[in-house]
Amino acid sequence: MTHGHMLKATLLILLVAVAVTFGFMLGRGETSSTGAEAGGGTARPMSPLRVIATIPSFTLTDQSGNKFGLDDLRGNFWVASFIFTRCPAACPMLMSSKARLRNALRRDPACDTVQLVSFTVDPDHDTTEVLQRYAQGIGADPARWRFLTGTREQIWRLSRDGFKLAVEETPDATQGPITHSSYLVLVDRGGRIRGLHDGLDETSVDNVVQDLKRLLKEPAPETTD
Repeated sequence: MTHGHMLKATLLILLVAVAVTFGFMLGRGETSSTGAEAGGGTARPMSPLRVIATIPSFTLTDQSGNKFGLDDLRGNFWVASFIFTRCPAACPMLMSSKARLRNALRRDPACDTVQLVSFTVDPDHDTTEVLQRYAQGIGADPARWRFLTGTREQIWRLSRDGFKLAVEETPDATQGPITHSSYLVLVDRGGRIRGLHDGLDETSVDNVVQDLKRLLKEPAPETTD
């Protein structure tokens, strides 16, 4: 074999080796981590939802006048939101999404213990009596959906420092006196934020339920005495 023929043969072998390796890598990306063959395997498991932040301890007052806080929520998944009852713009849409979420959770036995929590960012106006009327107006079950009030300093600090969500005064009369986040915040059994979904987005309810089902497969966090 001439030198030219040997060079061509070597290049051909290298090209075949590269093609085989590349094809193997693609194949690994399309099958599960168990190495199942295409067409007969299962989908690659989804990666765990990341921990965005950990909620600091808090104790506030619910619409029934009872003390309620983070310790009462431990061991349960819950979905939080920030609202105020005289909000003219975003809050009615956010509450509509949360009501649809409540109905979706009722239909799924796996999500039966999920709690809903709404914090008012206007506690000077939103007393327990005001929150109770508001909750009754949207058919909220007080055992499953808590509306919490406290001091303005407590709740604004919790929104900013705990949930990492902005809240501020605004001079825009069309938005009301306060601007706040419209996120539905998914919190796990250990009090950690695992999902943020815009409650003004029509897909938010489905996305929260999907994330909840992923979290339900995680082992329960260890508890300490």
